[in-house]
Amino acid sequence: MTEPPGAPEASRRCTAREAIALVATDFTDFTDFTDVTDFTDFTELPAPASSGSYGPDGPLAWQGYDASRARAADRTGEEESVVCGTAAIGGEDGGTTTAVLIAFEFGFLGGSLGERTGDRLEAAHTYAREHRLPVVSLVATGGSRMQEGMRALVQLQRVARQSALTRAARLPQIAVLRDPTTGGGWATLGAGADVILALPGAQVGFAGSRVRPPDADPTAYTAEAQCAAGAVDAVVPERELPAALALWLRLLSNPSTDPVPPPPALGDAGLPATGWEAVRAARAPQRRRAEAYLDALLIHRAAISGDRCGGSDEGMLCGFGVRAEDGRTVAYAAQTGTATRPAGYRTATRLIRLADQLRIPVLTLVDTPGAANDAEAERQGAGAAIAELFGAVAAAETPVTTLLIGEGGSGGALALAAPDNAWATPDSYFSVIAPELAAAILKRPAAEVRATADQLRIRPQDLVELGVVRGVVEPLRSPAQPAPPTPPAS
Repeated sequence: MTEPPGAPEASRRCTAREAIALVATDFTDFTDFTDVTDFTDFTELPAPASSGSYGPDGPLAWQGYDASRARAADRTGEEESVVCGTAAIGGEDGGTTTAVLIAFEFGFLGGSLGERTGDRLEAAHTYAREHRLPVVSLVATGGSRMQEGMRALVQLQRVARQSALTRAARLPQIAVLRDPTTGGGWATLGAGADVILALPGAQVGFAGSRVRPPDADPTAYTAEAQCAAGAVDAVVPERELPAALALWLRLLSNPSTDPVPPPPALGDAGLPATGWEAVRAARAPQRRRAEAYLDALLIHRAAISGDRCGGSDEGMLCGFGVRAEDGRTVAYAAQTGTATRPAGYRTATRLIRLADQLRIPVLTLVDTPGAANDAEAERQGAGAAIAELFGAVAAAETPVTTLLIGEGGSGGALALAAPDNAWATPDSYFSVIAPELAAAILKRPAAEVRATADQLRIRPQDLVELGVVRGVVEPLRSPAQPAPPTPPAS
């Protein structure tokens, strides 16, 4: 879904109704925003800022404000800067999903947030929780409404509260960033969503175009730049957005309580005779990697990208897919054989916490020589990132299944492993430290590396005996491949 590198495609500025028509096959407006109810189970959260009753020109008596609103209404046909309602999203191949849809009308005072906007957003989230529906926000906003001053700005707290309540209710939130998405709208409904998609070339950033430093690089405030920085999951061309949004809704609205069975091994490798044979098999260039395992297990995959802290790691694949065998949604976090960067661990943590929130079972594929240990990785907080992942796996209530498919290098690999439901392929190994490094620490000559590998007991069958993994998975056999002969009865 992400566009290839190059000059970003220009994103057209469409109206709220045009954006709704692009993604929804049916839409019903909310007509009454005055009866806003709320759950009372979350009293630890602050009370929302409620709308007041003001004289002419709003809470600040900003001269000409009422006239500006009236002109905006005449020009756009809308009464406020957001349109909210229920929508049917999808169709054709995968059916439809009903969602609460929020669409910003940028033509109405720059899509700015005021108190009446807050009323509508609170009503939309409340309706979503009461009817168990996901929330989709089509964001296009310049930020908070100056003509209402601080009464407008505190609506961000109100929106954040509603998002927190919806998240606590275990309902997914998806944002689509249109042009422009800046200010508080980006910092709440946009960046606060579970999955963030963006249209190509859209302006995305906390600072709007008129308040940035004069020497600021404009390319930093784009959807593509935010995706590269780990703040957006995918940049999706407009023509692909309906299908992408429909897929995400299907994936995130399909909970399950059953763990994922460990996938079969790919290839026909037998169990290694020695520790060093295990290392060589796991490091073999022809060994099947994470992509092959995901392709064999899942259909209709959609990836999340980035750690929301400024980084991404191509060596950690994270996302959701449909298990081909039974149609269940599976969340996956898979190492690809490279040293895992701090951003990779943070992205995996984000994936596991989201899957836990939505009650979707998780599959992790372990394959790394270890955590990246260069100076830049240390500056990016490698230790803290690994600790967060250990904690996310330990705290997860949704079932987590792990398959060791290659190298299991020390804590950088163990952080992704389920402590009570890990399995191994015949061409894998797990070690407290790589045999070469163990020999170096013990001041042994290079000739003793192989013997050290045996001492570490790192073979798959050793891991079973040690209680580190539950078992070694059998290779996948094609229908045309005969099963091995049954030994004669003794």
